[in-house]
Amino acid sequence: MEPIPFAVSGLTAEDLATLALAKRALETQPLTMKLAAAVGAPIERLMTRLPALAQDTIADATRRALDKTLQAAVATLGAPYLTGSEGTSAPGAAENAKPRDWLHKVAVATTGAAGGAFGLLALPAELPVTTTLMFRSICDIARSEGEDLRAAEARLQCLAVFGMGRSAKDEETDLGYFIARGALAQAISKASSELASKGVAAHGAPALVRLMNTIAARFSAQVSEQVAAKSIPAIGAVLGAVVNTVFIDHFQQTAHGHFAVRRLERRYGADAVQAAYRAVESTST
Repeated sequence: MEPIPFAVSGLTAEDLATLALAKRALETQPLTMKLAAAVGAPIERLMTRLPALAQDTIADATRRALDKTLQAAVATLGAPYLTGSEGTSAPGAAENAKPRDWLHKVAVATTGAAGGAFGLLALPAELPVTTTLMFRSICDIARSEGEDLRAAEARLQCLAVFGMGRSAKDEETDLGYFIARGALAQAISKASSELASKGVAAHGAPALVRLMNTIAARFSAQVSEQVAAKSIPAIGAVLGAVVNTVFIDHFQQTAHGHFAVRRLERRYGADAVQAAYRAVESTST
């Protein structure tokens, strides 16, 4: 990867390096490939093993998981969101407390181990727990990049990460980060306005429902890939933990990239950062 001239981007060398890492996290190797490497089998082939009712089960479990996560986020709106670290979500604390990715990985691996022996049957019980743990990790990463998690918009940005992780379908359609983010931007803006004005009472508001539907559609595709990886006969606790670890790592990397980009946009402006981001893409090898 060639360096991007400072005069072209306006970003410092350090921030350009940060942007290059964010680009790599956001645009490379979708979840399908990571899971295939972890279980040693093509996910496309494993998808065909899922029973006919699997997609309905996955869609319902995904929606319930996201809904419980949203309820947890809204219930504490206006206060720092606890992430398991000792830091606060207030601006200025980010530089002093790194996110504890490993702690959340251990927790999610535990849920994977518990559900590994039951496959699809365990999904309705396991997915809400796993998703909530991943959301806490995403919030922890957002805080470390300077997001104020007392604000509704910041928490919805954390929730939106579930709709940004790359899947096999993104490879087919060449759906990049800014395209996926742009598809969510207006819905996030309207939903955050409703949350800011109505608080908990906004939970069923139309703008929030539309946002949840958009996120759920994309997240469900990736949950399907995760479930397919767990469809190997006698997967057991060990491989169940491995699959869940890959799953959370995928969204942690997406969160690191997303909130690093947002931090740079606050510093340099969206246009400058997007221009530099495109330059990173055009000079990658």
